[in-house]
Amino acid sequence: MEVVSQHSPPCCHLNRRLLVKKRSSRQQVKIPLCRKRRILCSKVHYRTESRALSNKDHSLLNGKVTRPSKPVEGFSGDSNGYVIGSEDEVGSMSETGDSITMVLIPGLPDESNGECGAPISSCFWEWKPKFNVHYEISGSQNVNSPPLLFLPGFGVGSFHYEKQLKDLGRDYRVWAIDFLGQGMSLPTENPTSSSKEEDLVWGFGDKTEPWATDLVYSMDLWRDQVLYFVEEVIGEPVYLVGNSLGGFVALYFAARNPQLVKGVTLLNATPFWGFLPNPIKSPRLARIFSWSGTFPLPESIRKLTEFVWQRISDPECIADVLRQVYADHSLNVDNVFHCILETTQHPAAAASFASIMFAPQAELSFREALSRCDMNGVPICLMYGKEDPWVKPVWGLEVKKHVPEAPYYEISPAGHCPHDEVPEVVNYLLRGWIKSLESQGAAALPLLDDMQSENIQSSIAKDLEFVRQGSNKSVIVRFMGSSFSLWNRMESYFTSCFAKLETK
Repeated sequence: MEVVSQHSPPCCHLNRRLLVKKRSSRQQVKIPLCRKRRILCSKVHYRTESRALSNKDHSLLNGKVTRPSKPVEGFSGDSNGYVIGSEDEVGSMSETGDSITMVLIPGLPDESNGECGAPISSCFWEWKPKFNVHYEISGSQNVNSPPLLFLPGFGVGSFHYEKQLKDLGRDYRVWAIDFLGQGMSLPTENPTSSSKEEDLVWGFGDKTEPWATDLVYSMDLWRDQVLYFVEEVIGEPVYLVGNSLGGFVALYFAARNPQLVKGVTLLNATPFWGFLPNPIKSPRLARIFSWSGTFPLPESIRKLTEFVWQRISDPECIADVLRQVYADHSLNVDNVFHCILETTQHPAAAASFASIMFAPQAELSFREALSRCDMNGVPICLMYGKEDPWVKPVWGLEVKKHVPEAPYYEISPAGHCPHDEVPEVVNYLLRGWIKSLESQGAAALPLLDDMQSENIQSSIAKDLEFVRQGSNKSVIVRFMGSSFSLWNRMESYFTSCFAKLETK
């Protein structure tokens, strides 16, 4: 099966035969060997180059969206990159009165000091005709190490996991994919045909192309995309890591395919997605809605899409969203900002957004998927940024309540994307959790020594310190034990308040 690219970087064809290692655990699985595939790849060491998603300029709705020539209002920075706000805006975690131990953890590879991160290869894999999935991979040489697959949130792609690919790729085999309809997995052809000579915006035509019949960018499609990617590209069970929407997809996939999953890490996973009923789960209710994300878009939806898309694809709106989801406003978000902005310039971006928004819900709810994973013994780890304005801590604690044995790490200050905001911490916790699972518990969970891992019931907090670009950084991480509850949190808060009053 050919793998194609919209732009043509220097590439090599990789003939890969999928092998499965024997496992003595629950995850033993045989994946059929499939025929050799040609995968288009190119090594990417730096992300400063343009990531054009089309080989020609396209106007988008009422005008072409272009990269701004000066920093977006509300951003500070110079020609080397944008940062949100300034350092004095960095939030801090409120004191709880607990005795907090300092832990020094490794930073990211500092390339300015000669430290080498793992090289990243950018590839395209053709799942079906016209369904080209972009993914990035690092650490291919670590053949005896566990495989990790990162799933992105809504509106971003594999680029959001660059810090994991470079760092974790030194020890593991690491993949990150773009969901179909997002990032660089947007279609290479118009899913609709039109009587007009040229369509500047794809998906708004008169008739669906045969390959796009019944195409909907939905949870079920992404679940199947992950299934075939694991079976045909990776070839063995994986550790899944998902942020936001990617967390829900990871959990949903694991609930349906526990034999292909070694463990799931949820990074501020959204507990809901989609508004319309699932046609398999609720067929009668689903028939009430005449349109549910297919192509072409109905006329009424086109007008709504034009109105909404003009606003959300505006650079100012993108900047405002980043200001919301990142707690540390001194962080450089240049790469994230421009990758999102350039994705909005793709001619299929607007219609794909509409398809995603009107797609049916998953066949399983988040809670149902969580219950199935728990029932099937799928290991789960929870890592949540405390300052997330969207998926607030209460949602993470709700997950913890349903899987009390799952380790829960609350990170502060960190917002909706802790893997990008404090990658040093997330990578450190991931390494420790995977090591504990791979050793079948012989290695303690992160932040716990051997005695604590057996006896910890409520919670402990530690101050994780690391060096980033020559400066010392500090983040508080609180581990929630198996008997932790909201009442414990309230009790700790009031105890700290009384302790402060007594010292005055």
